[in-house]
Amino acid sequence: MDVNDREASSVRQFRALGTMALVSTIDARDLDAAEALLRKELEAIDLACSRFRSDSEVSQVNCANGNVVVVTELFAEVVAAALRVADWTEGAVDPTIGASLVALGYDRDFAAMKWDLRSDNARVVPVAGWTCIELDSQNLTLRVPAGVCLDLGSTAKAFAADRAALRIARAIGPGVLVNLGGDISVQGAPFDGWSIGLALDCSAAPEKTDVAISVREGGLASSGTGVRTWRQGDHQVHHIIDPRTGDCAATCWRLATVAASTCVQANAASTAAIVWGEAAVQRLSKIELPCRLVHNDGSVLVINGWPADVASDHDSRGERA
Repeated sequence: MDVNDREASSVRQFRALGTMALVSTIDARDLDAAEALLRKELEAIDLACSRFRSDSEVSQVNCANGNVVVVTELFAEVVAAALRVADWTEGAVDPTIGASLVALGYDRDFAAMKWDLRSDNARVVPVAGWTCIELDSQNLTLRVPAGVCLDLGSTAKAFAADRAALRIARAIGPGVLVNLGGDISVQGAPFDGWSIGLALDCSAAPEKTDVAISVREGGLASSGTGVRTWRQGDHQVHHIIDPRTGDCAATCWRLATVAASTCVQANAASTAAIVWGEAAVQRLSKIELPCRLVHNDGSVLVINGWPADVASDHDSRGERA
């Protein structure tokens, strides 16, 4: 059936990976199969990469006291992706930030965190740096130095979005959108593209999104400092760590949204933009990825061909960071 003749797109959503997972298909008849495949992919990613599960692979690596750990192919692929991201962003997005997040209080699933933590618990832990990771993708082994805590967080979520969208499209045909809390991967689209609404809060209803864009293929990701926040004494902190300091990034941007060929690349650039701060404009211009930056004062800057803001409609698929 031609895309133009298919039924209106359909949506399923559920909680996973500490956020809202959404899958949308052009043909409503494909939705059950798409949801089942997405749930299977997210269960595998969670078992491999969740820092909050004692039985996960990343927890086993973090507790190995510097010893070599045999890992699954999936986990090795995610770590390899995280290392490529760290290299590409020149260390702005670093998978060895786990101890820094724990020191700031992010030591459990965000939904289970206390919003206000005692000020005498607040401390900054230096980031070891991604080059200390020893991954053997051929023999499926991994070693990190004792005391280093991996957090694959955002890269794993974006990786899962790309992987799930591709596998669903291979199973049911093109015309799939996967959204994992603002990390979006698209494999084929309706004739006029998927309408994606942008907002600061991932819990915002479609009618509350700020602007809308149309996406036909590839990845879209938003990173922001206004949602996953908590207080340490008198200070409000957030989940995006600046590896140069080990503290949450002191940034001029409240939201960065990037479009790229994959969600992993888009997520890497949007997260790095928050860390880079003012320098993000020059750095993003060099890598030529379309980007929309929302300043802390509310002003909006678009670069590299990102379209001018258009008011969102109620049918948008909600890219909300």
